[in-house]
Amino acid sequence: MSPTAARITAVDTYDVRFPTSRELDGSDAMNPDPDYSAAYVVLRGDTADCPEGHGFTFTIGRGNDVQVAAIEALRGHVVGRSVEELCADPGSLARDLIGDSQLRWLGPEKGVMHMAIGAVVNAVWDLAAKRAGKPLWQLLADAEPEWLVSQVDFRYLTDALTPDEALELLRRGRQGAAERADTLRENGFPAYTTSPGWLGYSDEKLTRLAAEAVADGFTQIKLKVGADLTDDVRRCRVARSVVGPGIRIAIDANQRWNVDEAIDWTRALAEFEPYWIEEPTSPDDVLGHAAVRKAVAPVKVATGEHVHNRIVFKQLLQAGAIDILQIDAARVAGVNENLAILLLAAKFGVPVCPHAGGVGLCELVQHLSMFDFVALSGTTDDRVIEYVDHLHDHFLDPVVIRQGHYTAPTAPGFSATMRPESIAEFTYPGGTFWAADLARQETDRQKGEAA
Repeated sequence: MSPTAARITAVDTYDVRFPTSRELDGSDAMNPDPDYSAAYVVLRGDTADCPEGHGFTFTIGRGNDVQVAAIEALRGHVVGRSVEELCADPGSLARDLIGDSQLRWLGPEKGVMHMAIGAVVNAVWDLAAKRAGKPLWQLLADAEPEWLVSQVDFRYLTDALTPDEALELLRRGRQGAAERADTLRENGFPAYTTSPGWLGYSDEKLTRLAAEAVADGFTQIKLKVGADLTDDVRRCRVARSVVGPGIRIAIDANQRWNVDEAIDWTRALAEFEPYWIEEPTSPDDVLGHAAVRKAVAPVKVATGEHVHNRIVFKQLLQAGAIDILQIDAARVAGVNENLAILLLAAKFGVPVCPHAGGVGLCELVQHLSMFDFVALSGTTDDRVIEYVDHLHDHFLDPVVIRQGHYTAPTAPGFSATMRPESIAEFTYPGGTFWAADLARQETDRQKGEAA
């Protein structure tokens, strides 16, 4: 069978979980004990020379099996498809998955099913970039503007962004793209780090990690806030004393507050000059974010990691509710929808500073920001990608940070391929780590009952 005749014959899924809660990695005011997890999918073709497509969506432990089940519900739309046709037009699959009327009822275009679509669509883009022999950022940056526009679903967007406007933005973005690609390869893309700021960390650990971040070349760090104001004042004071006045400190409440609380709490921390307040209230509350933004300026308002879809992003922009737009590579329906969101941000002139961390989110989202710089917005001004220093060793093409910058990936694909040994060890509940851990818990339980 020729490579052009290859078809998808398998959609394999894995419930992969890491015990991050035991060291309080990832802890914040809303999520005190996350076990960072990936509902993972591998697309396999029926020819030996067909690369695999890898994708996933991020969860924090319990419920990852629900997310895996949602991905499995999409199998019928994928198996049997031509690999060549999928890679030539990933948007066709995205439209079919979103358009399944019975599954759509579970959203529509939000929640577990929408995230499952994102995992599958991202796996197709990984496959397409591997077949093209390019990292995804370069595949997107090299693509013709007309083709990129064809990949975007403009339903519900045309009151804010039309296909013609998107095409003009992309055509304008191609001017100087080759030079910016060279700059990206030489200098990388600016990053900031959340690693010092997890809420469960001691002041001593915060101090050490904040100092290390500055030494490593980061010009912005982020602290989790929102559980106790006295603690937040103390921790912000510690952080500011360590990093000095020239380093930006962002703060992140992880949706903890009502609107009035968000305003009062942010004002109470204003003496430490926070650069932005992230997720100050419900991610669905467009008007609430607008009210917070008006009240806490000059502190900026950022949100997006839990925004369901391109339509809510459109409303946030239309309402003037945010200063910083935070895309997530795995929350919405994959690369296609993130293209729509990047175009909306470019239309409204709002900088994009993606959410990352998690399991593999740094690996994925770097490609989207790099495409945006090279072939859409054309700038890195006030744009940074979040970085968290854990779990990268489980990927074959992990992120590389140099002097506070993401190094541009060179390997073909979406940087999504997890090491087979990591999948074997951390698949729940049968992987070697979890099988041993659950057996140990059962032994301890039996000893306790016997005592």
